[in-house]
Amino acid sequence: MPADALPDSSPPPNRTIALVGLMGVGKSTVGRRLAQRLGLPFADGDHEIEAAAGMSVSEIFATRGEAEFRAGEARVMRRLLEGPPIVLATGGGAMINADTRAVMKRRAISVWMRADLTVIAERVGRRDTRPLLRGRDALQALRELAEARYPIYAEADLTVDVGGGSHAQAVEAILKALRAHARVENKR
Repeated sequence: MPADALPDSSPPPNRTIALVGLMGVGKSTVGRRLAQRLGLPFADGDHEIEAAAGMSVSEIFATRGEAEFRAGEARVMRRLLEGPPIVLATGGGAMINADTRAVMKRRAISVWMRADLTVIAERVGRRDTRPLLRGRDALQALRELAEARYPIYAEADLTVDVGGGSHAQAVEAILKALRAHARVENKR
């Protein structure tokens, strides 16, 4: 294990680790692995929203619209962020809500998982399950989302470039960033 990574024997962080970024960047897959390494429970924001609504994200968008989805997402994010520490894979638009950002700032360490848009477009193009991409060119839609969301994602506590590498490499990069963040926090 790299010297900068949090050793598996370290106590888990006392704050939620909230992974933010565009759809397809790997928040859920990396989040599960990160949670295991940190000894924290894992929660996938989209799965939690689906459980609360009793329907899939796609069904919520189709039957209730994006505004109702976002309202439900904000309620679920607040509940998860105000609970005990976890690794939380947020939905791509969760951080756009100002109230969610405020709770995240108080209760979590936010990590922007950033990757090249062409890498993300290739990943999301494999499945037609993303309501914001349905019937659109994935790369163009991601460019538009990035233009609107990147300034907000930039407010995250940490930014980690996860690129086209493996999920294991992304976990290691996040662990390294968390270790550096902990050193800075401990000096305060």
